[in-house]
Amino acid sequence: MKKELGVKPFLFPMPVLLIATYNEDDTVDVMNMAWGGICDHDKVALNLEESHKTVANIKARKAFTISIADTEHLEAADYFGIVSANTVKDKFEKSGLHAVKSTRVDAPIVEEFPLTLECEVAEIQPDGFRVVGKIVNVLADEKVVTDKGTVDPTKLNAFVFDQFQGGYYKIGEKVGQAWNSGKKLVK
Repeated sequence: MKKELGVKPFLFPMPVLLIATYNEDDTVDVMNMAWGGICDHDKVALNLEESHKTVANIKARKAFTISIADTEHLEAADYFGIVSANTVKDKFEKSGLHAVKSTRVDAPIVEEFPLTLECEVAEIQPDGFRVVGKIVNVLADEKVVTDKGTVDPTKLNAFVFDQFQGGYYKIGEKVGQAWNSGKKLVK
C-alpha cells in the first residue's frame, strides 16, 4: 500500500553540483546546489534563488563551471552550501581547495574535483531564476577516464543529495547496463 505524502520535490538521487564563478574582484566563489541537471545534449539548467552571490556573478560574467565533487572533498563541498559568499568574502580560500582559470569560459575550475563542465550562459529565465548554460567543454581528471576516453563513474567517488532527510550518499556500484538489462522483456 502506498502512503500519500503531498506535493514535495522528492526525486532520488539528486546530483550535488558545485557551481563556480568569479566575483567582481576576480576571487573564486563556489556554491553547492542540487536543483539542476542536463536539459539537452549540450545544455544544463540551474534553478537558483536570485539572492545568491553566484547569480550576480553569472549575470556579470555570463559563464560558470559545474563540478561533481568526490567523497574525499565532501566537507568542502558541503561548506560551499552552508556559507554564503554574500557574507563570507574569502569563502573559497577557507576551503583549502585550489582553482585555475578556464581557458574556454570566464569561470574558475576547482582542481580537486574530478569532473567539470565549462559553461557559457545560453539563456536566463527570470521566472524562479533559471539559468540555461551551453556546455562548451568537459574536463575529467585522468584517474577517472577509461582507456576508451569516457568517464568511469565508479572511479568518480561521487555522492548524491537525499531530498528526504538531507543526507549525502556515495554512489558507484554498477547494477545493470542501459538499453540491455531489459531486453528479455522486449519479446
